[in-house]
Amino acid sequence: MKVIETISDMQTQSLEWRRQGFRIGVVPTMGALHDGHLSLLELANAKADKTILTIFVNPTQFAPGEDLDKYPRTFEQDKTLCEEYGADAVFFPSVEEMYIPNASTWVNEEVLSQGYCGADRPTHFRGVTTIVTKLYNAVLPDVAVFGEKDYQQLQVLKKMTADLNFPIEVVPGKIWREESGLAMSSRNRYLSESEKEAALAIYKSLHMAADEVTEGTDLIKVRQQIFARIVDAGGKIDYVETVDSETLEAVDTANGGIRCLIAAHFGPARLLDNMQLN
Repeated sequence: MKVIETISDMQTQSLEWRRQGFRIGVVPTMGALHDGHLSLLELANAKADKTILTIFVNPTQFAPGEDLDKYPRTFEQDKTLCEEYGADAVFFPSVEEMYIPNASTWVNEEVLSQGYCGADRPTHFRGVTTIVTKLYNAVLPDVAVFGEKDYQQLQVLKKMTADLNFPIEVVPGKIWREESGLAMSSRNRYLSESEKEAALAIYKSLHMAADEVTEGTDLIKVRQQIFARIVDAGGKIDYVETVDSETLEAVDTANGGIRCLIAAHFGPARLLDNMQLN
């Protein structure tokens, strides 16, 4: 397995693989890998001949006061896991490599990115879409795999990829959960065991909602019940929303595919989760 640190070296390697007729897959990550990331790597391996996992803690998707400096960086462990799970290369650029001095060009998606996490973090998705575009241009993939845990991000990146005519298949990977049901996240390591136990209210409330929702269900009441369960467990909620699974438009009555999206704080961690309700 190769570790590649510059865009030019990454492009050279990808172009060589392309000349050899190989299909290239990419799994963009910020590192601190867990089983969820590794499931995405396995999915990429199944979809492509050569797989590249990228590790880059992207400063432009963090707002002032967020956890950029504290975000876990575990490169040596991550590298070992990538090799064990069959990555052909790890792309591990520096900030200076990805963002040249005085860069002033951004990539914006202006519909799906506007609510939910985009409302709470107004510059977040601009940073995500810009860095993924840069990673596409560095890696030159045929397939890109993103997890469903960041469901709004997944939909934004699918839209961006289509809108900008990238010849890339976007493949979603299912949410990977700890044995308890807590959605796996690199930020889970911020939590104590008691905080992890409390944070299970997110998964439990989603699971109960999925059991209750049928065609025509009043989703306002469903959201109120989820909100109350999480607050009772000690969580601080950014949002609980029920949305159309494709358009992300807010929905108050169950009709068609409905996804419930949650962002909530437990202890020092902001946690995301979601579930299809019908």
